[in-house]
Amino acid sequence: MNAYRQTVIALTLLAGAGAASAQTTVITREPARTETVVTTEQPLVLTPVQRQTVYRTIVREPVVEAAPPTVEYRVGMRVPPSAQLYAVPQSVVTEVPAIRSYKYMVVNHRVVLVDPATSEVVAELAN
Repeated sequence: MNAYRQTVIALTLLAGAGAASAQTTVITREPARTETVVTTEQPLVLTPVQRQTVYRTIVREPVVEAAPPTVEYRVGMRVPPSAQLYAVPQSVVTEVPAIRSYKYMVVNHRVVLVDPATSEVVAELAN
């Protein structure tokens, strides 16, 4: 009888251990999602020759002026989301690689370079 009692106790303990391990819950969390925003950390610096090259090449492109003559954009201003921005022509990027990541628009016969990540005017070029 004593052996039977020890067997029952041992089985009960083993069954309890199995139930305890079945109750263990593992919670895993997904890593937090972050958005990548590309911003320009250094101001755009162009030599006078580069400015002239960019301006002369872009004004030859057939584009529509982006705003009425009363609107003026200055460096540091943000352009509205509705502004039509154009990719810089490859011929200009070849000669002035520093402006590869920018877009442009023509306002008041001026070429306005815009950082597309921030919609901020980074340069204004005129004849």
